[in-house]
Amino acid sequence: MTLPAHGTTRFDLWAPEAQDVTLLADGRHYPMVRSGSAGWWSAPEAPASGDVDYGYLLDGDTTPLPDPRSRRQPGGVHALSRTFDAGSHEWADGQWKGRGLQGGVIYELHLGTFTPEGTLDAAIGKLGYLADLGVDFVELLPVNGFNGTHNWGYDGVLWYAVHEGYGGPAAYQRFVDAAHAAGLGVIQDVVYNHLGPSGNYLPRFGPYLKSGEGNTWGDSVNLDGPGSDVVRRYILDNAAMWLRDYHVDGLRLDAVHAFKDERAVHLLEEFGALADEVSAETGRPATMIAESDLNNPRLLYPRKVNGYGLAGQWSDDFHHAVHVNVSGETTGYYSDFDSLAALAKVLVDGFFHDGSYSSFRDRHHGRPINTALVHPAALVVCSQNHDQIGNRATGDRLSQSLGYGQLALAAVATLASPFTPMLFMGEEYGATTPWQFFTSHPEPELGKATAEGRIKEFERMGWDPAVVPDPQDPATFTRSKLDWSEAEAGDHARLLELYRNLIALRRATPELAGLGFEDTAVAFSEDEGWLRLRRGSVEVAMNFSTEPRQVAVGGGSLLLATEDGVALSGGRVELPGHSAAVVTQ
Repeated sequence: MTLPAHGTTRFDLWAPEAQDVTLLADGRHYPMVRSGSAGWWSAPEAPASGDVDYGYLLDGDTTPLPDPRSRRQPGGVHALSRTFDAGSHEWADGQWKGRGLQGGVIYELHLGTFTPEGTLDAAIGKLGYLADLGVDFVELLPVNGFNGTHNWGYDGVLWYAVHEGYGGPAAYQRFVDAAHAAGLGVIQDVVYNHLGPSGNYLPRFGPYLKSGEGNTWGDSVNLDGPGSDVVRRYILDNAAMWLRDYHVDGLRLDAVHAFKDERAVHLLEEFGALADEVSAETGRPATMIAESDLNNPRLLYPRKVNGYGLAGQWSDDFHHAVHVNVSGETTGYYSDFDSLAALAKVLVDGFFHDGSYSSFRDRHHGRPINTALVHPAALVVCSQNHDQIGNRATGDRLSQSLGYGQLALAAVATLASPFTPMLFMGEEYGATTPWQFFTSHPEPELGKATAEGRIKEFERMGWDPAVVPDPQDPATFTRSKLDWSEAEAGDHARLLELYRNLIALRRATPELAGLGFEDTAVAFSEDEGWLRLRRGSVEVAMNFSTEPRQVAVGGGSLLLATEDGVALSGGRVELPGHSAAVVTQ
């Protein structure tokens, strides 16, 4: 079923290689007819209104296939689709004006583990908490249709459907409405670089994928081969659906470095144009954020200078530099970041690898950011996220190995940075529940292959396979659910208060988030383990060592301290081990 803006009937289907197509709708068969010469089929006699359970029969098949553009899959991804009228929801967010990235803070969460119930409606009950925390955006891990009951979301196969276990599309609309009422924008994580291993029927309909031309997760999506015009339209229509029909404020585009697109106009440029188009329609910012490990600032440059015009991209370099300096871990891709100099460079330049040699990759990587074209807020940074935790062998958070002081340092480095901070659910109170990789593939052979592949992956990295949890074990999913009672006492409550104060300070101090790259200066001592970030008249002093340090600052007043022992006197701030302070001149 197509979006209303792109179809003349409710049931348009692209199946260019099919010779015969029948629509099965509420138990009745409706012959479909070719519509033009581009491989489209329509069913002129199909039901024109009402909820309909339906599927498509190709070339004499007796088992109906779900609609590639299905909005609902109440019986799962192998079952019939169900129509959904997105226009039936009475929106209450008419006064919501949205907001851009600059000055904002993002909170990343997974619906299935954020609350005990694991639903959109249950998450609505936590929006007041998030508003009180002070964040500006809620970023949801993928919610599209996948096979099984629980999953990170990156095994989706029906991109237009909201997973029924979360509540389906109507619940999603309620969630966005409630978020806007609470003053929170919504960013939806979307995956357009691959499809999951179970329930992917797209190749039955047409050349959605490039067989034999794969990426890390399987066959690549066909972005530039024969038939790719319709595939790209399929993707862009989906992005438009979230922005228009569900009123989301932005999209996080998963792993765009895996896009294989050799066309003159790159798909990312089309995403940038779509965001501008929707923003002009709605009067609200439509924010496109790319996850990319290429360190390529072209994603952020305006289209008029041959950029892609996206609003933001993730900076893994920031995460790696912070992680190394608070944890001391230097294995794998952390090896290049074993110094305060690495963190200092990221704070000043945005990327650490901007054409420099990467020992992990054994090649040069990235290119410099033209800071005249990019604001620091375009880089989304974090000290923890779903990938960096969940792709560890045991899914352990920083809070499971570090103390309050180190966690506070990570918080200050992130929330007082020039960039757009992103928190991962539970980080703000030092959650000790792990975030582990979990799946629920109903097919035994697929579940076994997933578990064995996970073990082999970490064996190659030197981990004991005995410590790697089985992703198919329901306990792995259950362990990953947040324990909200932790936030109420001890260092958990203390850390939560620090996060609230840091976010409030960021909002009340425009120099922290509002100034450009040219207004950023950093000094540090590798031997003594301290670093000072200056943004205009505001200075952030951080002591990563275990010993007390004195750091020269411009004087003035103390705006925030992570420890009671922090003292400001005579143009110097006294920092106990593993502590930080924010000072204004």
